[in-house]
Amino acid sequence: MQMIANWSFPNEIRFGAGRIRELAQACSSSGISRPLFVTDKGMTNLPATALALDVLDDAGLGRELFGEVDPNPTDLNLNAGIAVFRDGEFDGIVAFGGGSAIDLGKMIAFMAGQTRPIWDFEDKHDWWTRADSSVISPIVAVPTTAGTGSEVGRASVITNSDTRAKKIIFHPRVLPTAVIADPELTLELPPAMTAGTGMDAFAHCLEAYCSPSYHPMCEGIALEGMRLVKENLPRAYKFGKDIEARSNMMSAASMGAVAFQKGLGAIHAISHPVGAVYNTHHGTTNAAVMPAVLAFNRPAIENRIASAAAYIGTPEGFDGFYSYVLELKSTLNVPSNLLELGVDINMVDDLARRAIEDPAIRGNPVKMTFESTRDLYLRCFQPIQA
Repeated sequence: MQMIANWSFPNEIRFGAGRIRELAQACSSSGISRPLFVTDKGMTNLPATALALDVLDDAGLGRELFGEVDPNPTDLNLNAGIAVFRDGEFDGIVAFGGGSAIDLGKMIAFMAGQTRPIWDFEDKHDWWTRADSSVISPIVAVPTTAGTGSEVGRASVITNSDTRAKKIIFHPRVLPTAVIADPELTLELPPAMTAGTGMDAFAHCLEAYCSPSYHPMCEGIALEGMRLVKENLPRAYKFGKDIEARSNMMSAASMGAVAFQKGLGAIHAISHPVGAVYNTHHGTTNAAVMPAVLAFNRPAIENRIASAAAYIGTPEGFDGFYSYVLELKSTLNVPSNLLELGVDINMVDDLARRAIEDPAIRGNPVKMTFESTRDLYLRCFQPIQA
């Protein structure tokens, strides 16, 4: 199969190995003539970053880089990026890297022209309508991991540095104008990062599929995304240079982010406070809590999960799917629970209070209260029950 394509769903996606060489064209088609290249601290000196900057420079677009992006980006990172963007009189963003860099790049493009603080645009009610849409700069997103799918999303997750709370900031115009999805950029991902980001993609598909909201298009995308993860994540983890597996994982990551327009749930609501307080990797945290959340939600999702198990080819029924998740986690050597992530069980009350306020909690198939959320956190510290 020739794994090269041009897609316009939900935005312009140039998918295929080697397509990073079209980065300057994507900028031009997006109306960007002076881009600020935003990436995270770990990416600044890597060959893939140098290649992307060379492509821009050779086309006369410069190679100005902002690399002060933390693994869980904060408002402090954002303010620093906005200052660089304004001072340099840039007219667009190239967001290059994992979900952290893409999330922050999108927010720089969004906030550089706004007059209100970022927290005024949190994903609540219709708060996004407070923004001045006319001053949002165009964005070209280039994922270098296969996890968050932020390149096809209309929101970013930013940590409030004062409260240590993760906030989802939403606006339709932060959907990147164009995407370069080049799986060759993921070939050097170490196994642990491949596992963590891949489990994030799986969590997005799983929670979207289980959400009680009505969105059959997203439900179908989520189901196929889970199948792609099942068939390709262990291969990408074990054989990092497997370009077919890497391509399918990059597709699954984008599919998960499209699908979760249908909703997320307790996996993300529980993971967000842990990541904000303990600075853990988001996808790895999702993996750590996934079995406990599945078991907690079983009364509401048992039949649905049985259908998913049949489609993706796991042993039949809820129990078969649950056993598959445990097997996948073991294969990928990800933490089995929050204790292995270094989370203090004495923090459960504080974490539960944070989780119950997280917007993702609204999509959980079992209605959550503070008490049930606290109980679920406690389950996430226990040894996995096969």
